[in-house]
Amino acid sequence: MEAAFYIAIILVSLLLMMVILLQTKASGFSGAFGGDTSAIYRTRRGLERTLFQLTIGVAIVFVVLSIIGQWLL
Repeated sequence: MEAAFYIAIILVSLLLMMVILLQTKASGFSGAFGGDTSAIYRTRRGLERTLFQLTIGVAIVFVVLSIIGQWLL
């Protein structure tokens, strides 16, 4: 059971890294480092919005798994 939990944490963390990197790649390097000020005023649509919501969901799953891991292990 413990090994399966560790594997789940590793997979979720890898997925979170991948989704974050895809999100910053879609916005460009200047937006990733704060150089693009026009990104503040526009809305997310389509794939960008889905990727943003997926990032939030995976981050929540990662935090929940981390908290559960502290209690159980």
